[in-house]
Amino acid sequence: MTKSEKLFGLLRVALCAKKLDEYIKTEITIETLAGLFKLAKKHDLAHIVGDALDKNGLLPENSQAKKVFLQERNMAVYRYEQINYEYNEVLRVLNEKGIKHIPLKGSVIRAFYPEPWLRTSCDIDILVQEKDIEQCKSVLAQELGYAYSGECSHDVQFFSPSGVHLELHFTLLEEYLGKNTAELLNDVWSYATPIEKDSKTFALTNEMFYFYHIAHMAKHFQTGGCGIKPFMDIFIMETSMQTDNAKRDELLKKGGLLAFADKARELSNVWFAGASHTETTELLEEFVLVGGVYGTMENKVVAQQAQRGGKFRYTLSRIFQPYDQIKCAYPVLEKHKWLTPFYQVVRWFRILFKGRAGTSIRELNTNANVSKDTQDKTQILLKDLGLM
Repeated sequence: MTKSEKLFGLLRVALCAKKLDEYIKTEITIETLAGLFKLAKKHDLAHIVGDALDKNGLLPENSQAKKVFLQERNMAVYRYEQINYEYNEVLRVLNEKGIKHIPLKGSVIRAFYPEPWLRTSCDIDILVQEKDIEQCKSVLAQELGYAYSGECSHDVQFFSPSGVHLELHFTLLEEYLGKNTAELLNDVWSYATPIEKDSKTFALTNEMFYFYHIAHMAKHFQTGGCGIKPFMDIFIMETSMQTDNAKRDELLKKGGLLAFADKARELSNVWFAGASHTETTELLEEFVLVGGVYGTMENKVVAQQAQRGGKFRYTLSRIFQPYDQIKCAYPVLEKHKWLTPFYQVVRWFRILFKGRAGTSIRELNTNANVSKDTQDKTQILLKDLGLM
């Protein structure tokens, strides 16, 4: 039995409240726990695996394995309590100041898990209207002591005094990652309603929440990988969230993501419901398990190679960044496209003199060294997923 098979057996126990299969118990020994911990940690799931192991008496007393697994579980509970406190404080202040907002991602989906701490997050994600960003900066600093830490093309970032990371989104997806998807998400407020009368906290319809989840997965998939956790979320939404599947799939079809969603659901069912693998789910599993939570540079490069049309075109796109991407870093180009060559040069100087040259060189080296077999498998996978 492979490490991944043991991992998914333990995750099924935690998500479905089922007894652990006896044949899996016999495969888990003190010798195999170290490898299992490494794989679970790579996907930020060691706390769930540790809890399942402990409840099934599979962590030997006074062992290093028991120490590290239970440490991860305790840390996950602490992280949840800390993030949940800050989350409620942010919502309270935004409501008091009359600022409309929509909670996103883990803050919403964890309510459907058997225990909310099982669904860890590294930050808080909330959508606000772009016109309210400056007020949010002021309010968060004055009322909660939050420190502004920067912004990008789709969000503004802060840290609480206790170190919790907050991302205030004003856009949910850059257009270059999917025009049809971005257009739907630009209209996201029309799919949201207040959670109660006079509240400024809005909730997305379950169908739009599902659509945004898939769109966010696809975004990360195209830039290196998304890890196991989003597939767990799909399983939880499928089994615990009431959704009009026809409306959900109509949104996915309009956004060009129905094929990706179908394959993601298939793999979710393989991992958490015992379904059989297909050729596509095997390729998808390999890509996801290698990438971990944040993906790998090789995954990112091979995905972009397939979409750009090979190694040479990928290299050109990294030297001369396409307009639909560079305008996200330099919004002035939205109104003054003719300045694009100038900002290409600005970008080169930023890479050279702001500590990014090493990463760019590694990326180009990875591009040159990717095997033909990896290229071919990734191209087949992306076509099956409807991402090229």
